[in-house]
Amino acid sequence: MLETGVRQVRVAMSMVFGRRLNVRAVERLVADALATLEEFGSLGDDVDELADGPFADPDDRRDLQNRALQRTVRRLAKLSPFYRERLAGVDLEGLTVETLTRIPVTRKADLIERPTDFLCSSPYLATQTTGTTGRPVQIWVSRYEMELWPALIALSMVLRGDLRPSDRMQINMSSRATAAVQEDVEVCRLANASCHVAGQIPAEESVEHLLGRYGTPPTLLTGNPSYLGQMVTAARQRGYGPDDFAVRAVYAGGEMLSQALSDALRDTFGAQDVNDTFGMTELLPVGGRTCSHHHLHMDPNMGYIEVLDLDTGEPAAPGRLGELTVTPYYPYRECMPVLRYNTGDVVRTLDGEPECELKAVPAVSQILGKAGLLHRTAEGVVTPRDVLEALDGTPGLPWPLRHSARVGPDGRLHVEVASREVTAAEVTKRLLARDIDADVTVLPLSEEEAARRFPLRCDLLEHTFTRSHA
Repeated sequence: MLETGVRQVRVAMSMVFGRRLNVRAVERLVADALATLEEFGSLGDDVDELADGPFADPDDRRDLQNRALQRTVRRLAKLSPFYRERLAGVDLEGLTVETLTRIPVTRKADLIERPTDFLCSSPYLATQTTGTTGRPVQIWVSRYEMELWPALIALSMVLRGDLRPSDRMQINMSSRATAAVQEDVEVCRLANASCHVAGQIPAEESVEHLLGRYGTPPTLLTGNPSYLGQMVTAARQRGYGPDDFAVRAVYAGGEMLSQALSDALRDTFGAQDVNDTFGMTELLPVGGRTCSHHHLHMDPNMGYIEVLDLDTGEPAAPGRLGELTVTPYYPYRECMPVLRYNTGDVVRTLDGEPECELKAVPAVSQILGKAGLLHRTAEGVVTPRDVLEALDGTPGLPWPLRHSARVGPDGRLHVEVASREVTAAEVTKRLLARDIDADVTVLPLSEEEAARRFPLRCDLLEHTFTRSHA
């Protein structure tokens, strides 16, 4: 127990002072937590403090944020040619969260145009974004990062009871997301849990794996919402229900998860928890999780979070829409770090303090869509999430929902959906129920035609040899 306490102090001090973390010490803390669980059945009353980290206390957060930003920009100015130019003339030692806004944001286009100018340490593994919302970006990570991130995540999940040695995780993510897949595999290893990397194979095959046809039935399922929607459809078409599966939790990310699909995952697979998570390859390991009140709570320990007003680019006032902008701190991101990375994801700032189970962690609204896809109608702004929540789960509109929306010259919203079973009147009625006035067109497309017209991440399909071919 004394050794565990010493390790906890060492890790906490490294986090506070921004020193490179001892990965083996973090991994041993995971092992310590598992041993404590096995012997005593619980981790004690102070587990939340250890899980939330030093930035969780609002009174200490501002000073820690300023110091974390200062050490991060100092390193960027020294090692990154891109940021050496961008930070010229900036008072690096006196940088604060208030003066940070004077530095221009970094965008995806910068990473695409000058990737090597972002490198700050020796690359070990290349990963990339999926490219479903534009040209993919190749991201390099270091060996240290690939060892550290899973250790921190495993520690958090074990401390919160989200991952147990008895669990088996089924990973249904595209192999393009190399770092994220390897991260999940390592997390399971550190927690003494098992895993199966199924990939984005045909959905009906993933359902068979989830049933335990080829081994132990998985208890955890992770994937993109559109692919998970395909799995729900495949399972229901075959007459399966919650009693046929052993799933207790689902982790969805990479796309917006609607309430209707979240409910369907519970009803179909029997999952007690459906977790709507936020993460980007460019920002690992900074991420967020959604609470029961539909707030997105962003981890304050590993990065600084801003919401920039859509019209002014300045910090968004309470209740305003803005783009989520993130700066991962050193020493959590070292190889290809970004400063003030504009994600393009739109959120709404909260008007007042949240009252939910995660209220101690800073929060914004759920992701509402990409900034370039907001619909500015004559009657006001309609977000992609507004349309998704209105239509997803409509009888006759299969999962995943294939649709698009745009504002016409008349200032009205024009919505297209792919379906052979629903009428335009039915879709219009669903939208009006959410106070969305739109002209609706229903396109009776085949699955292949719908996928070409309305691409989603589930379309990054990886075929297997389990099927016979003519």
